Amino acid sequence: MTNNHDSRRARLTEDPALHPAVFAAAFNSGDSKAVDRAYEENGIVVPSPGHPMTGPGRIAAIEHLLGLGAPIEARTRHSYVADDIALLIVDWSIRGTARDGTDVHFEGAAADVARRGPDGLWRYVIDNPYGTA
Repeated sequence: MTNNHDSRRARLTEDPALHPAVFAAAFNSGDSKAVDRAYEENGIVVPSPGHPMTGPGRIAAIEHLLGLGAPIEARTRHSYVADDIALLIVDWSIRGTARDGTDVHFEGAAADVARRGPDGLWRYVIDNPYGTA
C-alpha cells in the first residue's frame, strides 16, 4: 500500500489486486470521504443490480452502508490486468450487528473494474458488488 502524506487522499495502492483491501480499510474506518477516494471522479457503484450510481448518488449509497455500522471483508479472487485497466473478481461480505440491533449479512462476488491513474495508483471505475446479478 502506498502511504500518502496528504490526508485528503485515500491510502491507495500501486497493486490492483490490493485495491479491494484498500477499499475495505476505508470502509471499515467509517469515513465516507475515504471510501469515495477509492473511486475515480466519475466512477460508479452498483448498490443493487441494475442501479448504477455516480457522484452524489454514489456517496449516498456508500453512506447508507456505512450507517449500518457493520464491517466489510474483501478478498481478491482474481486480478486480470491489461495495461492500466484491471478486472477484479472479489469475494466480499458485510456481517455484524447494525446500530439498530438487527443482524446484518450481505455477501457477494463482485466484478469490479479499476484503472491506474497518472499517479500510478488504482481507483474503481466500476464497483459492481453483485457481479453478474
